[in-house]
Amino acid sequence: MDEDQGPSQIIPPTEKRRSLGRFLAGARHLFFTKDGLIGTYDYAFLFRPNLPFMKKPEQGSPFFGLNDRMPLLLALLLGFQHALAMLAGVITPPIILGGAGGVNFPPELQQYLVSTALIVSGTLSMIQITRFHIYKTPYYLGTGLISVVGISFTIIPVAQGAFDQMYKNGFCPTDDNGLRLSCPKGYGALLGTAACCALLEILIAFIPPKILLKVVPPIVTGPTIMLIGIHLVESGFKNWGGGSGPCFQPTSDFFASCPNINAPHALPWGSAEYLGLGFSVFVTIILCERFGSPIMKSCSVVIGLLVGCIIAAATGYFDRSGIDSAPVASFIWVHTFKLTVYGPLVLPILSVFIIVACEAIGDITASCDVSRVEVSGPIYETRVQGGVLADGLNGLLAALMTITPMSTFAQNNGVIALTRCANRTAGYCCCFFLIVMGIFAKFAAALVAIPSSVLGGMTTFLFCSVAVSGMAVIARSVPFTRRNRFILTAGLTIGFGATLVPTYFDTVFTYHGPNTSLRGFMDAIEIVMESGFVVTAFICMILNLTLPEEPEDAMMMNSLPAQSDDDSMLHVRFKFKMSQHASVHWFLDRP
Repeated sequence: MDEDQGPSQIIPPTEKRRSLGRFLAGARHLFFTKDGLIGTYDYAFLFRPNLPFMKKPEQGSPFFGLNDRMPLLLALLLGFQHALAMLAGVITPPIILGGAGGVNFPPELQQYLVSTALIVSGTLSMIQITRFHIYKTPYYLGTGLISVVGISFTIIPVAQGAFDQMYKNGFCPTDDNGLRLSCPKGYGALLGTAACCALLEILIAFIPPKILLKVVPPIVTGPTIMLIGIHLVESGFKNWGGGSGPCFQPTSDFFASCPNINAPHALPWGSAEYLGLGFSVFVTIILCERFGSPIMKSCSVVIGLLVGCIIAAATGYFDRSGIDSAPVASFIWVHTFKLTVYGPLVLPILSVFIIVACEAIGDITASCDVSRVEVSGPIYETRVQGGVLADGLNGLLAALMTITPMSTFAQNNGVIALTRCANRTAGYCCCFFLIVMGIFAKFAAALVAIPSSVLGGMTTFLFCSVAVSGMAVIARSVPFTRRNRFILTAGLTIGFGATLVPTYFDTVFTYHGPNTSLRGFMDAIEIVMESGFVVTAFICMILNLTLPEEPEDAMMMNSLPAQSDDDSMLHVRFKFKMSQHASVHWFLDRP
């Protein structure tokens, strides 16, 4: 457990008694003294708003390192802040995949998925935070940082494409009007396939990080993450207008209003009232960022969602029947799904786990930076190796716990930087609050009952932040040389096209014979080709490995003065910005 000095050795009995005594003394200090419970921390700092007329504090709050002692109250408070910061990201994928945009589960199954997502996220985050040394090997499991995990957004576009195909080919049932019925079989196929494919990321964890980054560098992961966000914005914006289900393009009078004509205060899709509810969430998020205290800024998305829910409840848009009928408590395996392997999903989900592994490397590096620990050298490399291994194992365990693949979350790095607390005690408190939120099923039922327009205002902002993260990866790590611009253009050409027109590949394969294996293979290719981010990742990876460096680009990079990473990248971007302007003027000034 967090053994950075090497494998554990046999501890003499005397030393064990001393260790036990130190542990008991530390516990007494933590729970029974004012210094251990409250300390001398400036708690007002977390709640002080950023108003124009208020005087800003002259000095910042103290920094708490990984293993520093910190007051129990502060650990609970900052742990709750971490839980709120990741709450929206944890609950969004199960709501989307279990709802009308996925397998159309009834409310009780959707509530179960949300509860289980919170429990699984809290439980599996402990693996990342704790960091175990694998006995008699140089390998580790976990990062030893506040590296919390949640449901990966990367799986959403792949799963939605697969579910569309399942309903088309009869794997999932529809009614006489072609509307989707609940499909536990399809969700079980997604889980079973993910459990098998997670073994790939476990194997990737044993590849040296330098080799992995050479094969899948930021020029591959950046546009891939950006396209994932762009694809997800579509579903978020549909919900903002009233719903992404049948009411978006109604096929019967029952869905003439969203979510249906029997819902409280039902209105046609795109009504001003729905747009206003979503806009209230959006504006609240902006106000929290501008005027909010540190704790409000890090959980602004949740505050925006809460404000939208209050307005929706006050104006009659909330349906509380699901909350009233929900049980008080829930846990994993209250509902189960038959695990199967769906052949057409294998290739797309394998690519998902490759992308998740590369995302984990970037997130772990950022966590090391804000936690003020090594960002190079052997200890850093073991943190990366342990983090990717934990990500792969968590993907396998999550599927067995009835939840889609997990990934390391990046938004908590912002909380660490904002609160200046990288202490793992706060991370464990975060896990505790997530598990408690998940166990109380009424909380999950309230989340599922949120009107689609309110949820859409939140998810659109959240998904767009994913796209911006991809842009940041490109801007921070990819100098805009001619070669790199060409790679990005070639990769994004088909990627943008497949994202904007996802049905373009539907009629390429027309085989309908008795060979189910051939049909499944063609379906797999269809899902891959219609997942824009997968196509972009593949094209960028191949071109980056095969296209040679331009001589003038190499000369320019070698001629740059030695600077810090940020300054160097800024200098590179400035020089190429100027060269691009010069090229434009040269083109326009030609006779």
